[in-house]
Parts: sequence; C-alpha cells; structure tokens
Amino acid sequence: MFLEGFKVESPHVRYGTGEIESEYQYDTTEVAPTPEGSWVVRPKSVTYNFKTSTAVPKLGVMLVGWGGNNGTTLTAGVIANKLGISWSTKEKVHKANYFGSLTQASTVRVGSYNGEEVYAPFRSLVPMVNPNDIVFGGWDISSMNLADAMGRAKVLDFDLQKQLRIHMESMVPLPGIFNPDFIAANQGSRANNILKGNKKEQVDHIIKDIREFKEKNKVDKVVVLWTANTERYSDVVVGLNDTMDNLLASLDKNEAEISPSTMYALACVTEGVPFVNGSPQNTFVPGLIELAIKKNSLIGGDDFKSGQTKMKSVLVDFLVGAGIKPTSIASYNHLGNNDGMNLSAPQVFRSKEISKSGVVDDMVASNNILYNPGEHPDHVIVIKYVPYVGDSKRAMDEYTSEIFMGGKNTIVLHNTCEDSLLAAPIILDLVLLAELSTRIQLKAQSQEKYHSFHPVATILSYLSKAPLVPPGTPVVNALAKQRAMLENILRACVGLAPENNMMLEHK
Repeated sequence: MFLEGFKVESPHVRYGTGEIESEYQYDTTEVAPTPEGSWVVRPKSVTYNFKTSTAVPKLGVMLVGWGGNNGTTLTAGVIANKLGISWSTKEKVHKANYFGSLTQASTVRVGSYNGEEVYAPFRSLVPMVNPNDIVFGGWDISSMNLADAMGRAKVLDFDLQKQLRIHMESMVPLPGIFNPDFIAANQGSRANNILKGNKKEQVDHIIKDIREFKEKNKVDKVVVLWTANTERYSDVVVGLNDTMDNLLASLDKNEAEISPSTMYALACVTEGVPFVNGSPQNTFVPGLIELAIKKNSLIGGDDFKSGQTKMKSVLVDFLVGAGIKPTSIASYNHLGNNDGMNLSAPQVFRSKEISKSGVVDDMVASNNILYNPGEHPDHVIVIKYVPYVGDSKRAMDEYTSEIFMGGKNTIVLHNTCEDSLLAAPIILDLVLLAELSTRIQLKAQSQEKYHSFHPVATILSYLSKAPLVPPGTPVVNALAKQRAMLENILRACVGLAPENNMMLEHK
C-alpha cells in the first residue's frame, strides 16, 4: 500500500504554524568495564526535542564546475522534469524522472494497515524543497554555455538535448578559480573563463558572486556544491592551514598551497552558505573545519558515492556481517569522460585512490572474530582513461574471501556505470538535504536551548565515498547503516520510532 503523504497523530508531536515540534525517546547503549575486568552493557534513554521549520525556501544552487558533465546533466534533468519533457530512443519513449534520487524516488515504511505494509515517499517525512523549483547557477573555467556543454558531455540522448537547448543556451557559467598546479595539465585547454586576482581577491569575488546570484534570482537560500575536477591533495602544514587563523593569514599572503576548492569553501563559510564537496581531495583542511565550526556554517562531503564504491559498501558489509572474511579486493575502472582524463594524472588519481580505499575500514574493524587488530584486506584500486567509452564507466571488482574450514569464495562483478546519470541525482539529494538540515533544531532534555546540527554534516554520509565527520566521531561507511541513520533522524523530527523490522505483532 502506498501513501503520497501523511500526518503523524501523537501526543509527542505538534504541527504548528511554520514548524513541527516532536519529543523523541533516543534509546541506545553504553559499555563500561567493571573492577573485576569484565564488561557491562547498559541501556540508556535520552529524551530529545526536535523543531523543524516548515517554511520551505526558494532555493538557489550554485555548482562549481557547472559546465561539466555532472552540472549540465543535473540542470538539464531538472528542466526536463519541470517541463514534463518526453523523448524517443530506439527502445521506447522516455519521460523525465528523478530515478536514482533517495529523496525523490525512494520510499519509507510508515506502518501497516489490515496486515499490509504501508509505504510513503522519502520526501514526505518532512517538508523539502521541490527540485523543480531550484534555480541553478555557478562557475566554470570554460565559458561554454550549458547547451553546448551538454552536447560536449555526450551524456543525454540527442532527442532530449534538442528539446532542452532553447532552455540552456542563455545559461553561461561565471568565471572560475583556476590553478593548474592542483589538476592535470590536460585541463588547460578548457580554461578560458578564469577569475583574475590574488587568492584573497578571488575569494572576495566568489562571495560577491553568491550575493549577486541570490539577489538577482530572489532566492531565500543558496547551497554551493563542488562538482569540478578532482584536485591533488593539499599539503597540511603547520603554520599554513592547520588552524583557522593560520589559514586566513595564508590567504592574505597568497600562499600557493591553498587549493581552489578550499577557496570556494572559505567564501561559503565566511558568507554562512552551505558548501558540499563532491570530489575526493582534502578541501576541508583543519583550519577550514575550525572556521566552519566557529561560524556554525554547514560543510559536507567528500566525493559522490555513486557506482563501484556504493556496491562495495553494500557487499563488504554483507560479507563481514555474514561471518565471511574478505581478504582481497581488487577494483578496476576505465572511463572516457573529462573526469577520467583529469584522473590520468598520478597526483590527482591519488586523491581518488584515498577516498575509495577507506570505504571498508569500519566494516573490517567491526569484527575481531574475523580480523586481528591491524589486519586489513588487500585492497587495490586502478583507474584508466579510455576515451571511447565516454561517460559510460566500466567498473570490475574481484572479492576473494575466506570461508568455512579453509575454503575460499570469489565474487566477480562487472558494473557499467553511467557516471553522470548516477551522480546527478546524488548532487540533487546533497543540496536538498543540506538545505533541510539548516531548518532542523534539537536539544536533549538536559539542555535549555535548541541548537542546530553540528556544522560538519554527517547527515550527508549516505551520499559520500569518504564521509566528513566532526573530530572524534566514528566514520560509518556501511550503506545500510548510513541510510538508516538518515531516515531515522527525519523520523525523529515527526516523532516516529526507528524502523526496527522486528514485526513482533506477527510473531
């Protein structure tokens, strides 16, 4: 059974003018040693109050790398959905949709009726921005308008592109920050739309761009997301970017080791605008994280979790959870889009290798029956540039595991990932959830005042290869746990218990 929407009826929930208030019982456990050297586990219950603003804003989204494959694909997809466009291929007539979006195309269980399970759209849990109402803008180092850039990307079917051109020809990216030291040399041929000035002047210009975009389009809020080229890792250096004060002083000194992505993030944090990093580089150096925490300005990332890594975070979780021991994971990719060309530079590939490699760490660490302390599966990642395959990335994985009584099990996967068609809905979810999280406040029973979520937005972990978390917070990569966390937080906002799947009423 399916419901388009619902309202919670409970003494612990109040639907007011402009907000939803809920009282939520957070049940967890804490572990402690005893004087005798054993361990005890104690149930713990804390009452939280949530307050969610229902004033859904007019949202502006500014993409860094707007003219790239992801930016053009997302913009085109939203326009196609808004206009209800359909187009023909040799297989059939297609209609615009948001397939691949957690918020727009997935459901949650809300209960049962006459013995039948009842589901509702994920987006119906709390009021969210309608993606069809988003206003897009952004920056790119290429001056190509979005209609031509869409053609250059070769992602969308030609009949669809023909219908969209008239709506995208007038969309032209703002000049972007370009530093050839941080990306592959092969990107220089695109760079004809470059922001001039020293680093401080460029950051100030980005702030000006955000303010002018907001004013021109009469939007209430802006979210900025990096979907530009993967950069090499920045060196984290004491006195340069290790603290907030040092990072800001380095900006004034025009220090070379401040990356373009960190500069965009600095502009957004300074302006109080949410910033999400969709690439694997270490944009969020310690000084930037400190500044975001001080200003309580949302930051999130890193790296879209779309294809091979998403499968890995499901499969390794399944294997370890089943008591099977993965001992070797070999992951190979080849792709032919501009992302692949940029990743052909070794220093840039290293950023991607790091973000992909850490995805199994928490799952391995969860089972000391299978793994000794410090033991880890062999994990190798290869990415090659093959121009002919374009955006249709091939991912091949081999998982070898130890099983019962010295046996071995090998699983081989071949995954053809339409790279940008998988990434675009994830970008959509990231900006919608980033905006939503700024409208949620909470407080524990012992606290007097409501507060927002921590500015380092763990709520976005489900969508990220290498989730950014606050200092001292465990990193969770297992996909099912990440989704449960996100869904259960939104359920708490309307006073619903976590979905535990016990179904005791049927036992």
